Amino acid sequence: MNTKMRWKIALDILMSVVLLLLMAYQVVGEYLHEICGTAMLVLFLIHHVLNVRWYRSLLKGKYTPQRIIGTILNAALLAAMLSLAYSGVVLSRHVFDFLPITRGMALARVMHLAASYWGFVLMSLHIGLHWSMMVGMFHKLAGGKRRPVLAWIARFLAVAIAVYGAVCFRHADIFSYMFVNVEFVFFDYEKSTALVFAEHIAMMGTWIFAGYYVSKGIGRIARLEK
Repeated sequence: MNTKMRWKIALDILMSVVLLLLMAYQVVGEYLHEICGTAMLVLFLIHHVLNVRWYRSLLKGKYTPQRIIGTILNAALLAAMLSLAYSGVVLSRHVFDFLPITRGMALARVMHLAASYWGFVLMSLHIGLHWSMMVGMFHKLAGGKRRPVLAWIARFLAVAIAVYGAVCFRHADIFSYMFVNVEFVFFDYEKSTALVFAEHIAMMGTWIFAGYYVSKGIGRIARLEK
């Protein structure tokens, strides 16, 4: 693994951590939420600089089903992040409070709500589509040997996390926020910090699981058609 790839992986891990902090608003508070949001924007821009070759190759090569899904997902994620950047600046009471913004608060609030949860889901799916690389890394760390018992334990844990995350996602009624059926988030401030992060890690795991197995399924279908 070359140095650039190591930096990409480290950046992706850092972005995942910041994403979890952003979603745990009731734990981190308003000020730290804005700091994390600004950090996420910077990391997102760095991520795109490191992956600028992806943009250069958009009009080149054949578009397989997997590449089409990946491209649509990336475009949607970019739209969500741009919406978050704009609405976050408009709503800012700390980091960007020096800007003379006095209008657009109502629209920005709704935009920020929807884009936050769309961004969470899309970023998790994005990680899932590339999760095979992480699986390969874990395989190398295990010495490159097949360990059926460990593999089945990992699968069982993955399914358990995905199911728990799906239950949390449904219980939190996040689809209502994504489709703006509700315009304000209802945070449970009585939940412990550990439980808040556990639930968001599990929900992220649900969409990573979905992205990973969708990617594997499309790859398997493509191999069968050859």
